[in-house]
Amino acid sequence: MTPDASYPPFLVGYPPLTPVTDAAPVADFDTGYHPPLSRKPLPATGAWRDSDEPGERQFADLGPLPLELGGTIHVTLAFETWGTLSPDGSNAILLCHALTGDSHATSKDGTDGWWNEIVGPGKAIDTDRWFVVCPNVLGGCQGSTGPASIAPDGKPWGSRFPEITIRDMCAAEKLLADRLGVSRWALVAGASFGGNRVMEWAASYPRMCGAIAVLVAGPATTAEQIAYQKTQNQAIALDPAFNGGDYYHLPDGAGPHRGLGLARELAHITYRSPLELHQRFGRTPQEGEDPLAGGRYAVSSYLDHHAYKLAARFDANSYLTISQSMITHDIGRGRGGTPAVVANLTMPALVVAVDSDRLFYPANMAALAAALPGARPLRTVHSAYGHDGFLIENNQVTAILRDFLDDPALFPARARRVQ
Repeated sequence: MTPDASYPPFLVGYPPLTPVTDAAPVADFDTGYHPPLSRKPLPATGAWRDSDEPGERQFADLGPLPLELGGTIHVTLAFETWGTLSPDGSNAILLCHALTGDSHATSKDGTDGWWNEIVGPGKAIDTDRWFVVCPNVLGGCQGSTGPASIAPDGKPWGSRFPEITIRDMCAAEKLLADRLGVSRWALVAGASFGGNRVMEWAASYPRMCGAIAVLVAGPATTAEQIAYQKTQNQAIALDPAFNGGDYYHLPDGAGPHRGLGLARELAHITYRSPLELHQRFGRTPQEGEDPLAGGRYAVSSYLDHHAYKLAARFDANSYLTISQSMITHDIGRGRGGTPAVVANLTMPALVVAVDSDRLFYPANMAALAAALPGARPLRTVHSAYGHDGFLIENNQVTAILRDFLDDPALFPARARRVQ
């Protein structure tokens, strides 16, 4: 089938196009801020810098944080808020973003953000009712302290940045909650890596979690997930331009963007489904290329494009830092084991699966829902798009979250809007 000339040349799929097929090559669903793409050489890092426009970010200097594996680090978190904290502080919701996400879940005008169809006035997470906080995670590269940040000696942390765990990330967010005057979250919600943080929040600070919403995530990383993250990390570390993690001095075009891009390609395969890839691309060659003469298939071009986009907006060291925290994620570590900790998490819980997910399998999500004492029956998003369905199937996610948040038996004191 020949491509329709009326479609933009950057599309790698062929008609008929679904809205997701049309959008996916040019928009990352897991990030709110999108730097303009160009064919200029990629920077050594796509990290946000102090000289960059802040967008709608706010910043909190939270001081020194003791780390689980030893040592301390001075923490600044970038974060964004929507809505108004009620006088008694009872209407606060914490959102936890995905691996390569950021604080920009939505914008003030609601026109962009990684969950802008979910968060906002009158939406599932209604900001006329709730005070919503979304921080960029510790170790990230979109305004929070991370490897690309400046260390006390005036140079980027780079290879000297300490290994951190998801517990450290939650501890930093606890400091942010204290700063904002939030003593208890009405809800802590997140998906994928963000959902892992939700589980750690519940284990580390159960009295601060009025309820939790865990979308396609788990209480501990599985062997398969460790294998996925290990190969992604190795792709970055084996890039000669990575230079052991010290590459911030390199000129545009000379950074570890090949390794970071390959890590993204490996990850992206796990984020989508075989059905989508088959229906969308099949064995179709990329337009103008012959796979038997060194050219690519359309699916190869699609992955290359996602690799390029991530390298333009993310940092290789941050990817390693966050990925390693996923590898070591286990809420039962040092607490008597994962099942014992899960069994003691009695707060109301919403657990959501995606039926085509091959990263967090529906059976594992069902087991989590069964093991959490306060969990409602498992809710399932039906999607052809795999793990990323939590970011794509907004109508279904809206209905699931609205049912949970509008249940007066769960949130009786917050059933009315903030005046």
